[in-house]
Amino acid sequence: MTYDKKPSSALEKELFDAVDSKTPDYIKNNKLIDLNNKNEFVFTLKKEHLAPYDENQNPEGLNLEEWLASYAKEAEVSTAGIRGPQNILYPHDTRFPINLIGIMLATEAKALVANEQYQDAELIKLAGSEVRYNSDKFLELIARIQAAHGIKTLVPEHRATIPIWMASFLAFKLDLLGGEYITSSHGISVKNATKDLNSQGSQYLPEESMLFVNKIREIFEKVKKDGKYEIKIAANSSPLIDESIMQKLNDGVVLYEKYLKDGVAKDANLELIKNLKEKIIIENVGGSAYRTLSRILKVLGIEDKFAWLNTEEDPFFHSIGKYDRDPKGNKTFYDYSVDATVISKDKDGNSYFPVIKSMNYTEKLKNCPLSTVVLITDPDHDRLTVTQIESAERISALEELGVDYVRLDEDRILTVFTANQSFLMIMDFWANRLKKEGVFNKHPRFIIKTTASARSWDEWAKKNGIKVVNVPVGFKEIANIMKKVEKQIIEHPENDVVITDIFNNDVNLGKNPKLVFGGEESGGMIIGSESIIESLGGRKAIAMREKSATEAIIVASALTSYLENEGISLSEHLARVFDENEIISRFDIREDISYYNESEPDIEKLKADKKAGEAKRTKNDLFYLALAVAKAENKISLEQIKEILSSTFAGLDFSNLRDVKFVGDGTYLEFDDKFIEIRPSGTDAKTKAYGAGSNKENIKNFAKIMGNYSGDLNEIYEKYVEKSFYESAKEDSLGAYAKFTDKDANNTPFKVPDYKTTLNF
Repeated sequence: MTYDKKPSSALEKELFDAVDSKTPDYIKNNKLIDLNNKNEFVFTLKKEHLAPYDENQNPEGLNLEEWLASYAKEAEVSTAGIRGPQNILYPHDTRFPINLIGIMLATEAKALVANEQYQDAELIKLAGSEVRYNSDKFLELIARIQAAHGIKTLVPEHRATIPIWMASFLAFKLDLLGGEYITSSHGISVKNATKDLNSQGSQYLPEESMLFVNKIREIFEKVKKDGKYEIKIAANSSPLIDESIMQKLNDGVVLYEKYLKDGVAKDANLELIKNLKEKIIIENVGGSAYRTLSRILKVLGIEDKFAWLNTEEDPFFHSIGKYDRDPKGNKTFYDYSVDATVISKDKDGNSYFPVIKSMNYTEKLKNCPLSTVVLITDPDHDRLTVTQIESAERISALEELGVDYVRLDEDRILTVFTANQSFLMIMDFWANRLKKEGVFNKHPRFIIKTTASARSWDEWAKKNGIKVVNVPVGFKEIANIMKKVEKQIIEHPENDVVITDIFNNDVNLGKNPKLVFGGEESGGMIIGSESIIESLGGRKAIAMREKSATEAIIVASALTSYLENEGISLSEHLARVFDENEIISRFDIREDISYYNESEPDIEKLKADKKAGEAKRTKNDLFYLALAVAKAENKISLEQIKEILSSTFAGLDFSNLRDVKFVGDGTYLEFDDKFIEIRPSGTDAKTKAYGAGSNKENIKNFAKIMGNYSGDLNEIYEKYVEKSFYESAKEDSLGAYAKFTDKDANNTPFKVPDYKTTLNF
């Protein structure tokens, strides 16, 4: 063993040993960036670093040109930051997409772009992270490089962890140039990423990312011409790395408390939570949410209504989602991520929740009474999964309702709601609270949702007179719509706000509309504000730009108390919401198809497997995408598409297919009784197949078969779709997506405020 990290468990040691054994000595011994040097120093990027390593011909090779090609590819399509695996023991290892050298280059490039755009201005950004391996090193390097460029970086007190939504909130609220947040959300432990936040607190759109990617290319060209390029790393003690402002703000809690009390934490909701008889359990995966969320619950006066699991910070996430065998039973380290809703099959073909199984709830929840609610949040604290302990006598009712469960013992089960189900209850509860308060009808109401989210949300909204704006997957897409709405309200307050959604529908939201809910099926949501949210410098927003599990937890807790008073469970309430709102599409499904083992410690095998998997993913995607693009351009009819699909999938019925549409990052098939969406992952060799409709087995069958399809073209397909058109479909779709994002875009330039006034706390 040559590494200095200490594993906390036998399983983590197995991971460490595997990574160490697959790391060559030349990488272990080549520590180009020494962050133990806390003084100012210079890193010299050489021409040799751009080319591959060769023991004899190029012993200084880092293969950075290949790294950049992969990095740029991610930047063009990424839905949630530029992320990927890292060498958790030797973070300078450039064979991995995420590494210290790459972080250094990206930060240098972003700093150069910022100083070019805002010459002679005082620039301030924020840097934060959750608990993943090497996040502290990445944060320090980012702050020190920005300081070297004269950019002040606000960091949490003691450079500790904060949630992604707090970084986003503060970027907007404090009128910062933006922020750098280090996370890979609910992804596997060895993954990491930088989520670049712009001045709105929203994740970068691809065009924003490409500005600094192109700047890295310029740096490489300079290296080729001049032989080197110097990057300055400021002293770790630089006054431009500032903890004092975050200290004064209690790491943002001071401002966030006021924001919550204007929204989800109004007195009526807080009173409900204070009246809870049974404590709500918060499953704090990774431990890093506890530091901020516990302080927020305390200032709201409701901390005694919650009990916690996993308050210690752990980059191995307390072994949650981790196994010593893969889904096929082969002996190897395998990570299912920390997404509690992931469903897998055991060796007998039975479905189960591998992440929840690893949480050991049979033991941890054995003394909890029936109706106990367990809220599961991820390491960067932006997603929420809602579960509840119920009697096993409820199993038949749950199966009829389409709600999954985990057996705790002979008499008790843990009901596990999809975000589609829990968020439907939350938005319904929130709308009813607004009605009870007498403010609901003061403004037109709307929601923003991703196309992959449940059709029940659209049906509920229609029943309640609420407009719906559908967008591609990714919370930055939801934020982009918010900004478009704000632009129209500010520029033409007397006019109705009209937004074009990803289906190319013009949705009239009315005059001065208010957002009831924004969210996605993967567990992220935000609640709109009744009053306009203002930054310290006077910028205005209708809602925050990043999903927040804290907002979700507060609303879910108030709902729990409300139902506790009525003596009914969440699942019983879900059935009631379905009935009262005449919901037809009561069932939803997501099929996750991964084409390789993300936890593979051998990076060369990982790269090869991922590349092969990406080819499979792309082939599957193009099969559907070309049909959607061809139909949009009137190159093919719906009847011809039905003929192609029926001949390809003999066991599936396409007779009631109504439309096939490209929806920004996937293909949406609309039927009379359901939808199926096939979407390639923007960050990995995976395909996701979503479905929602009136029959669970039917949508599950469609999603499984279509999601796992090879993408092979038969004679009928080739008869109706020209080869050249098929081959250009991806490029054509990117143009259509750009047209959607650019239409009525809010491109109001960021103006650097007078920080001596705004940050004078």
